[in-house]
This record gives sequence, C-alpha cells and structure tokens, in this order.
Amino acid sequence: MRLLKSIAELREARAAAPGSVGLVPTMGCLHEGHLSLVRLARAKSDTVVVSIFVNPTQFGPGEDFERYPRTMEADLAALEQEGVDLVFAPPVHEIYPDDFDSVVEVGSLTRRLEGEARPGHFRGVTTVVAKLINLVQPDRMYMGEKDGQQLRVLRKMVKDLNFAVEVVGAPTIREADGLALSSRNRYLTPEERRAATVIPRALAAARERFGAGERDARSLCEVVRAQLSAEPLAQIGYISLADSETLEDLERVDGRAMLSVAVRIGSTRLIDNIVLEPGA
Repeated sequence: MRLLKSIAELREARAAAPGSVGLVPTMGCLHEGHLSLVRLARAKSDTVVVSIFVNPTQFGPGEDFERYPRTMEADLAALEQEGVDLVFAPPVHEIYPDDFDSVVEVGSLTRRLEGEARPGHFRGVTTVVAKLINLVQPDRMYMGEKDGQQLRVLRKMVKDLNFAVEVVGAPTIREADGLALSSRNRYLTPEERRAATVIPRALAAARERFGAGERDARSLCEVVRAQLSAEPLAQIGYISLADSETLEDLERVDGRAMLSVAVRIGSTRLIDNIVLEPGA
C-alpha cells in the first residue's frame, strides 16, 4: 500500500495503476461502514484507492471541523489489512491552494434536508468529490446509503457533468442495537449513546406501520416523531418522507421513498434514513 500526500504523487501512481480502479472517498476515522465499502471496491476492482481528507469546505461556521476525529495511524493499518493499493491523504493546501476560487454546485437536490439545515454543505461536498474524480479517474466510486441525500446529490452531479464513473451505493452498516455507524458516534457519552438508539427504533416503527399498510406520509412521520419525542435527550432537526430520487416531500407513498431524520443527541447531530417501497 502506498500513502500519497500530493496531487503529483497521485497522478504518477494513477498513471501506473493496472486495470479497473475503485475509489472510496472518506474523511477518515474509519469504521466498519467504510471498510465494507473498501471490501466491495476490492472485490470489483484491480486497483483500490481510498482518500482520507477532512474537507473544510463542507463544514459550516460553528460545526465540528476542528474536533472532527482524526485517526490516521489506525486508518492506515485497517486499509493495509484490507488490501488497499493507494491512500490519498493530502494536506488542506494541496486541495485548496491560496488562489482556489471555483466550486461545483448541484441545484434543487441540495436545497432540502441537510442542504437547508447546513447551507453550503453540499457545495463543499460536490466540489471536493469532483476534484477527487478528476484526479483518480475511477471506474467506480463507492458510497454508503446512510448519507442518503449525499449519495443522490453525487449521482446527479456525475450524470449532469458526464463524469465517466459509476456511483455505487452500499447498505448502511449498523451496530447490534440498530444505530447506524458514524464517526460522530465517538462524541456520544454512554448515556447519549443509549439515547441514540431511539433513532433506529423510530425508523423501524415507521417501517412496521408501512408494512401493515399505512401509506399516508404525515401519519408515518408522526410515528417517527412520537418515538423520538419520548426520548428526553433527542432534539428533532427534521423528519422527511420524500421521493427517493427527487427528495420532493410526499403526501402518500405509492413508490420508492426515503424516510430520513436528523436528530441531535446532546451536542452531537446524527442523521439516518431507510427506504420504504410498496411490495418490496
């Protein structure tokens, strides 16, 4: 495994990379969710590239850029064990030099949910991922379904800008109690960690109601709200039941839909989602 810290090194290594290339973009602090993407890439690619870059442009004022967990030594050990070929871990100035003044922005998909709650967030995501695609020239890029809106935004960017890469989504990896794996779970105190299990329970309750035949979007969202509101440490950011592709709010679920939530547990903001589909 080679660790690359400059664009020049990456371009040289990419030019020599054999066969098909799979890219897994990350911000580090790797957990089993990330590693599941790496394994998928390893199974489908001749060369696997993982990026580790805590991207400052996707963090808003007062967010956790400075304290975002950075665990490079452990990350590199895990990636080597998984047979990764190239790790691109550049310093910030390599990606954003002093005269950097360009952005990539997707339209309507980024104005809802996380985009509404975190203005400018997706502009930072799409810009850095566009740069990574341009630099790595992967055949496939692997992303988790936990960040459901992000996955859809990046697929839209790739389609609209004619990037020659397939964006592969992979299922959310969860703890035994249902909590979706996230690097930010490290912020939770033991009491907050217990409280956070209300998130998967709320989504599961809505799935159960959906399975029993409920199709009214407001009623399904109320099932989630009731569960979350019963947990004193949970502060609801949003609850959304939307078309799975356009993210337009639904009144009734007649096709594939994404039920998503943002919840603050103590000072930690967590997101999660499930897909509901009649007949699935």
